[in-house]
Amino acid sequence: MADAAELNIYNWGEYINPEVLKKFEEETKIKVKLSTYSSNEEMLAKIQGGASGYDVIFPSVHMQDIMAKLDLLEKTDINKYEGFKNIDPLFLRAKSDPNGEYCLPYAWGSVGIFYNRKILGKDVTGWKNLIETVKAKGLKFTLLDDMREVMAVGLILNGHKINSTDPAELQQAADTIIAMKPDVAAFTYDARPMVQSGEIAASQYFVGAMIDVFGNEKDLGYVIPEEGATMYQEDVCVLKSAPNKENAIKFLQFYTRPEVVALNVSQQTNGTANMPARQLTVEKIKNSKEINPPVETMNRLQIFEDLGPALRQVDRVWTRVKTAQ
Repeated sequence: MADAAELNIYNWGEYINPEVLKKFEEETKIKVKLSTYSSNEEMLAKIQGGASGYDVIFPSVHMQDIMAKLDLLEKTDINKYEGFKNIDPLFLRAKSDPNGEYCLPYAWGSVGIFYNRKILGKDVTGWKNLIETVKAKGLKFTLLDDMREVMAVGLILNGHKINSTDPAELQQAADTIIAMKPDVAAFTYDARPMVQSGEIAASQYFVGAMIDVFGNEKDLGYVIPEEGATMYQEDVCVLKSAPNKENAIKFLQFYTRPEVVALNVSQQTNGTANMPARQLTVEKIKNSKEINPPVETMNRLQIFEDLGPALRQVDRVWTRVKTAQ
């Protein structure tokens, strides 16, 4: 029998304000242990590989759908809990869970360009504009070490949908990314300090970089590219194999509270599906068109879907991108 007073959370690195976990521990006397992963695939492989002991996970929407197919998620009935009324129904995006019977929308945001205005000498508006500027000035930028995110940029720049599995469209997207490679310093998730220091001019990055922008608005910026961009959304789910299911459900219930969500947003600078929480965030976050984009920007954002076996097509062209000299 697991110790009644523990909860094992498995989340993306630095994707939750430690203050939120502290508050949960203080209120419930449940001891939280946090482990981290850096991609959906890593998390899934670990759980499918038999890693036991995790209770709560934070998959992206398409990964939630994959995990639902694999019967890895516990039905929590979080949608019957009173706090669920705070959730904007637009964010019930998982095809496997249209009513929120399993998981709770956690956080969402765009993936755009985080840049150093001082180094670039200007504000950038999108990918074409960044590439031209970087080439002209002999500067470098980074892309994420993420197959779907990087391929999405290639697809968007050629006017295709990010969930395309058309071989010709994928080849065209790969060619576009390969053409960028001379100006790409690295494929990495760790670009924030490099942009801050001016070691690189810009990076493909999540809107969470707004925390850095707020710290140095003179030199740093973040933009949702004019050509369009991806958006991500993670949900909070409970594993079927969770040893502490009751504590896990308590955590989901705790995370429907607007003041808890606002505390998280203040440190994460992500968007939230919790409508009252948006009103509790500081003016800077509440009024940020990067964090809370207007409708016309939202319409330019696309979200990943589970591609099933067709994912292999993307994997093949990604290998070509990574190995191209």
